[in-house]
Amino acid sequence: MPEQGPRMNVFSLGELCWLFCCPPCPSRIAAKLAFLPPEPTYSVHTDPQGASSLHLTERADWQYSQRELDAVEVFNTRSSRGNRVGCMFVRCAPNSRYTLLFSHGNAVDLGQMCSFYIGLGSRINCNVFSYDYSGYGVSSGKPSEKNLYADIEAAWQVLRNKYGVTPENIILYGQSIGTVPTVDLAARYEVAAVILHSPLMSGLRVAFPDTRKTYCFDAFPSIDKVSKVASPVLVIHGTEDEVIDFSHGLAMYERCPRAVEPLWVEGAGHNDIELYAQYLERLKQFITVELPAS
Repeated sequence: MPEQGPRMNVFSLGELCWLFCCPPCPSRIAAKLAFLPPEPTYSVHTDPQGASSLHLTERADWQYSQRELDAVEVFNTRSSRGNRVGCMFVRCAPNSRYTLLFSHGNAVDLGQMCSFYIGLGSRINCNVFSYDYSGYGVSSGKPSEKNLYADIEAAWQVLRNKYGVTPENIILYGQSIGTVPTVDLAARYEVAAVILHSPLMSGLRVAFPDTRKTYCFDAFPSIDKVSKVASPVLVIHGTEDEVIDFSHGLAMYERCPRAVEPLWVEGAGHNDIELYAQYLERLKQFITVELPAS
C-alpha cells in the first residue's frame, strides 16, 4: 500500500522558537504537518437515471474482476461545512453483522484503498464503508482538522440513515491520520468497537517527540479525547514505526477505558502491519470472539 503516514517537516531551532512563541492556529499546523492528498485515482460517473458508478485509473491498482467492482457502491454526500464528500460502500460479506466505518491513512484515496477493503472485509467477514477527506479523491474543499471531523460525521450519518446500520453493528476503524476523526467520533457515539491502527497522540507530539502536554495550538489532540471513548478499543501498532513512534500507540492504549488486548507487531513499521499474519488473526479474534461477549 502507498505511504500513509502524516508528513512531518523538520523544523530549525528558529522555526521551533517561532512556533511556540508566536503559534499559528491549529488548522495551519494541521495543514503544514499532516495532509498530503494524492492525485485522484478514481471518478464517480452518474448516468441519466441517476445511478453512480466507479471509474478507476491505473494508479488505483485494482486487483479484482468486474464482479467485485459491481459490489462497490460510490456516491457523494455533503458535510456540515458544505464540502462534497466522496463515499464508498463495499459489500464484502452480505450476511455480516458488522460494518467497518474505515478512515484511511494519508497520501491515499478511495480508489487506491478499494482493493484493500475487499480483501480485508472478505477475510474478517465485514462490510466496509469509507469516505475521502476534504481535498482527497472526489471530495471538495481543502484538508483541515475541522473538515476532517465534519467529513466523518457526514459518513456516519449516511451509514446510519441511508443504509440503516445501527451503532451496535458499526466498528470504527482508523489508520494513521484516520485515527484522528475516528477518536473524535468515538468520543461522541458509542459503537460496537473501535480499532486504532498506528494512532497518533497529537500533531505536535509526532513532530516534536519530547512534547509532554497539549498546547492550545496543537492539532489532532486525540490523546485528550480517547479517554471519553466508551466502546471496546483495539490498538494496533508496529514496534519499529518510523513515522508515528510506537510510544503513541502505547499511550493511546493506556488511556482507553475499555481497551482490549492490543496488537504490538514486533519489527513492523508504519505501512507494513497488514503483511504480518498476526494482523488478520487478531482482527478475527476481536470481531468474532471478543465482541459478542463484550
